[in-house]
Amino acid sequence: MEKRILTVQDISCVGQCSLTVALPIISACGIEAAILPSAVLSTHTAGFKDFTCLSLTEEFPKIINHWQKENITFDGVYTGYVLGEQIDHIIEICTKLNKGVKIIDPVMADHGKFYYGFDQAFAQKMCKLCQKADVILPNLTEAAFLLDEEPMLEGYDKAYIEGLLSRLVKKLKVKKVVLTGVSFEKSKLGVAVYSSQTSEVAYYFTKRIERNFHGTGDIYSSAFVGAYLSGVSLYDSASIAADFTVKAMEFTIDYADIHPYGVYFEQVLPYLIGKINYLRG
Repeated sequence: MEKRILTVQDISCVGQCSLTVALPIISACGIEAAILPSAVLSTHTAGFKDFTCLSLTEEFPKIINHWQKENITFDGVYTGYVLGEQIDHIIEICTKLNKGVKIIDPVMADHGKFYYGFDQAFAQKMCKLCQKADVILPNLTEAAFLLDEEPMLEGYDKAYIEGLLSRLVKKLKVKKVVLTGVSFEKSKLGVAVYSSQTSEVAYYFTKRIERNFHGTGDIYSSAFVGAYLSGVSLYDSASIAADFTVKAMEFTIDYADIHPYGVYFEQVLPYLIGKINYLRG
């Protein structure tokens, strides 16, 4: 029977990120993707000026109430870009309507800085949501802000990464963490994967693409969710998502000047589906 996952994040009308990324990637993995938009933006927030943003917080309790009346439930919840005032509503969904895994991507920061509209007060609210998660997917900056620490983005070693993961697990009581943006050498970029089942940290690296693309974090998280909900292991899901993201970036490089606001992930979906099907046997 096909699984149904609810993803809660914004809709950027132009720009390949958030729901316009999550919906097609998760659906391509053979999973029904239900959506709860946190906000509607005219474009995404990177690379565009004077974008509009309409919060949909007032709709959350109405939608939740309707779902309860219709006995609608989900096999998983996956969150991305959400607003602070929506977190209690999302926790209610996780508690009352969700029968399965809770995957939280604490979208709020990167490259040592908060995104527009976010701050340390939001990070503390996000901690409350992460405490309800089965898996969290922070980048290095988000992990530090969840701990109310200054981000360390270069010059670190495995001891720092594993200490960061240990502090996250202790504070948030979460059992599984995929930490993205980890690099011990300039030419490689990857993830550190922790599971309480083994109490060990496993690493996976790909080659670093020397160009920034918007929306790659959402592509990574959505691919991870698609693989993980398909029955692929935590580590293999993290690895598949990394490879898929890099391949999408490689495909886009030749078009980057005419397509500066996202990644042509659509062209690489057959690779993702093939890898998931292979690992599922």
